[in-house]
Amino acid sequence: MSERDRANLPPLALHVPEPRFRPGDEADFSDIVVPPAGATRRPDTADRADSFHELAYGLVRVLDDEGNAVGPWDLRLDADAKRRMLRAMALTRAFDERMFRAQRQGKTSFYMKSTGEEAVSIGAASALASDDMCFPSYRQQGILITRGYPIVSMMNQIYSNKADPLEGRQLPIMYSSKEYGFFSISGNLATQYPQAVGWAMASAAKGDTRISATWCGEGSTAEGDFHSALTFATVYKAPVIFNVVNNQWAISSFSGFAGAEATTFAARAIGYGIAGLRVDGNDALAVYAATQWAAERARTNQGPTLIEHFTYRAEGHSTSDDPTAYRSAGEPNAWPLGDPIRRLKEHLIKLGEWDEERHAAQDLELAELVKASQKEAEKNGILGHGMHQPFESMFEGVFETIPWHLREQQQQMLDEQKAAGL
Repeated sequence: MSERDRANLPPLALHVPEPRFRPGDEADFSDIVVPPAGATRRPDTADRADSFHELAYGLVRVLDDEGNAVGPWDLRLDADAKRRMLRAMALTRAFDERMFRAQRQGKTSFYMKSTGEEAVSIGAASALASDDMCFPSYRQQGILITRGYPIVSMMNQIYSNKADPLEGRQLPIMYSSKEYGFFSISGNLATQYPQAVGWAMASAAKGDTRISATWCGEGSTAEGDFHSALTFATVYKAPVIFNVVNNQWAISSFSGFAGAEATTFAARAIGYGIAGLRVDGNDALAVYAATQWAAERARTNQGPTLIEHFTYRAEGHSTSDDPTAYRSAGEPNAWPLGDPIRRLKEHLIKLGEWDEERHAAQDLELAELVKASQKEAEKNGILGHGMHQPFESMFEGVFETIPWHLREQQQQMLDEQKAAGL
């Protein structure tokens, strides 16, 4: 067919996604469909993935607007378990605030807060076994805090000081701890997805009982590693949980550039034939329930699950970002799913298991804990105050035994260091 034959057709038009609100606009999320808490059914964990496709388009919710826990996803956790989650979320937020200020004071080069997203990591970590392996992105510090990793060690890593457990080899906030089941964070997007699948496949091949869980932002679902991981997980029924944190924004581009205008991110599971859930990411009890459900599927050889956590990044992408340059200032307060800490707090108060006085006392206690931890960590140095690790250590940690040619280079460097009087 020639161009002349197509003369009666309209010209092609390229669609470029555009966020609904820009700086100066009034944010209005009234078009977001938020189903009533408790309205979403909970399939049996042994059900076929193609028997509950609608869960990839709905929203699993447990906490309603009055602070009640309702519906089939309410696991009726005891009050102590809920208070532990509340404390971990509050501690994570206090830690974030203190480390954000440390960056602004020039004590470290970089930091990333998880404000408004604490339930995503803490609700999930609370539902996983302590020896399940987590493959996080760079906003899941709540996993380490939930598992009891020392926050002084986290601060040492952020400062890249002499007590940094990673010896200055990682960017600030890119923690790693095998003992706490926390795989090394990578700044490259979605690399943790195939790593989590490979680990899960190895666990299954060995006949182990441990599973893996991994997290990425919604923008990372556009990366090739995301789709490679889902393909392998589908084929081998890997015992892995894929968490997609849809917080609406990458560093300055909104979720539409990753496909949010077309469908949900949980719906990507359908094309791979695996279980898909879309969850209220600001509801710690819903995140806990969804993770426990997915973990049971994994442990009983039902294969992987993809969970989209529908949430909102309340603050900047990082300390290098100014969100007021690209989004409406009113968005965080207009977000319809509220604040995860406030929602769990109000639920516990409704149960008679908490009150505003105890909450205020806990906030003060955690602020003092974080402040004291910071003072302890800063005794080991802060970023930029000299060399905190020996020069020769840059050759270590790659090979089990350093090969001869690197030994030669190491000695040459030490000789030049000595000659220079350093």
